[in-house]
Amino acid sequence: MTGEFYRNIIIATDGSENTNRAISYGIEIAKLSGATVHALYVLDTSSFSSIPMDAGWEAMYELLRKEGEKAVSNVKEIGEASGVEVKEVLGEGHPSNEIISFAEENNADLIVMGTLGKSGIDRFLLGSVAEKVVRNSKIPVMVVRSEEKT
Repeated sequence: MTGEFYRNIIIATDGSENTNRAISYGIEIAKLSGATVHALYVLDTSSFSSIPMDAGWEAMYELLRKEGEKAVSNVKEIGEASGVEVKEVLGEGHPSNEIISFAEENNADLIVMGTLGKSGIDRFLLGSVAEKVVRNSKIPVMVVRSEEKT
């Protein structure tokens, strides 16, 4: 069954375990609709913008980049195992802004991302990339809460 509803799906990943369910949902939707997946990891360089570029910054940047490569590679492996085409994408900047910009520039039909489902003071202190994307995206967003551990 293939349809024209979803052609380009963005799966935003941060490489953490809590994105695994979101990856599964995104891949399954892509498989059912025949869509291409763009596995997107954004290197959060916004917090480094005021720090002078030195060896320490470059080492941190390289660490984040390797983490991102591993995260999008994981999505690609899962997608290929399901017969879904996955394009790996690394971005830089503020994650919510970059996710929205990438989705708009690439004619995405859906953004899929995970969340820890934090509430109250945790959400206030940490902020939520998923919440910011939901509030500001013109493109539909599916937020998949990670499985609760008992």
